[in-house]
Amino acid sequence: MALSTWDHPEPLAIGSAPVPEYGAGSLADLLPTLAAGMSVPGMTAAIPELTGADRNCVFLIDGLGWEQLKAHPDEAPFMASLLASSRGGTGRPITAGYPATTATSLASVGTGLPPGAHGLPGYTVRNPGTGELMNQLRWTPWTQPHTWQPYPTVFELADAAGVHTAQVSSPTFQNTPLTKVALSGGTFHGRLTGEDRMDFAAAQLAAGDRSLVYTYYAEVDGKGHRFGVDSDPWRGQLMYVDRLVQRLAEQLPPRSALYVTADHGMIDIPFDEQHRIDFDEDWELRAGVALLGGEGRARHVYAVPGAEADVLTCWREVLGEQFWVASRDEAIAAGWFGPHVDERVYARIGDVVAAARDDVLIIATEREPKESAMVGNHGSMTPAEQHVPLLEVRS
Repeated sequence: MALSTWDHPEPLAIGSAPVPEYGAGSLADLLPTLAAGMSVPGMTAAIPELTGADRNCVFLIDGLGWEQLKAHPDEAPFMASLLASSRGGTGRPITAGYPATTATSLASVGTGLPPGAHGLPGYTVRNPGTGELMNQLRWTPWTQPHTWQPYPTVFELADAAGVHTAQVSSPTFQNTPLTKVALSGGTFHGRLTGEDRMDFAAAQLAAGDRSLVYTYYAEVDGKGHRFGVDSDPWRGQLMYVDRLVQRLAEQLPPRSALYVTADHGMIDIPFDEQHRIDFDEDWELRAGVALLGGEGRARHVYAVPGAEADVLTCWREVLGEQFWVASRDEAIAAGWFGPHVDERVYARIGDVVAAARDDVLIIATEREPKESAMVGNHGSMTPAEQHVPLLEVRS
């Protein structure tokens, strides 16, 4: 007798995952569009809604998703007043790219390439050369940055074309490998306080007839991870960064455009066994797995050689109602990492890729104790994680 669908529920269809808008409305399309408007050779205006400007500033607020911003207008009155300006006045968000995580997104922003090309396709991924997991945010274990990500950044191309190019951020980030592969080009200016960054970014915009300036603020994300995206500490950070955006907007020199965006959104996950599945305590999920990469809502699973099909089957049976669970080739064919995956990137992607649809995490309390304790999380393709603002102020 055939088993009923009640006994074996159908897993989520791979094609039902909302793939990022690569090539038309993703973070990877932002800087090429701005650079094209400044006549930088080889750049394409991929986001058609944007109008060119001589001086462009991108202010990236780590962790401030579109849905979180819309839900908190009282804490962010200035940014809320700009919601209708998003994406060239359409009032719509853009998408971060998969996975929606900081290292991947910053590389997409800086290189103007999707993850399948720039090669930072997750929080932690396998280094095919060593067989070890590599943390691409902290760059451990260390590997040669420009071997890992060989493409020039948009900042480097703009600088070579005579555009005044600068990054204004925390001094902590000046010499990190992630900065080198994603955000280098022109001059890095380290400033400790948010106010100093805004003032200096405005000055750098005015320093050239054509200028491309990037600035960054991290603590909205930090408070979200620790306390959640509806906590008082998170709200306090949102109030603070809203004042920073207004401070910068009020100092824009003539012929300037300010774009406020983010690398991902965030979602709070309850602390119970229903919402947090512990890989380290689940023998079914561990069976045949050599390495567990990615993060709780966007997992790369590397199988013991020969066990790839069994691992895929098991993960689909256990998680398929809550996660989009794909083989590497299925995820690539579906466009999760962009329209093309470079050969050097192919084996960095998991044999199995699991992206959460529901409010659930795959934690690993022994391997990843700090990450497993976070309240706010991100990584997958849901609107709360993928949709980011592209607020605009012009002078």
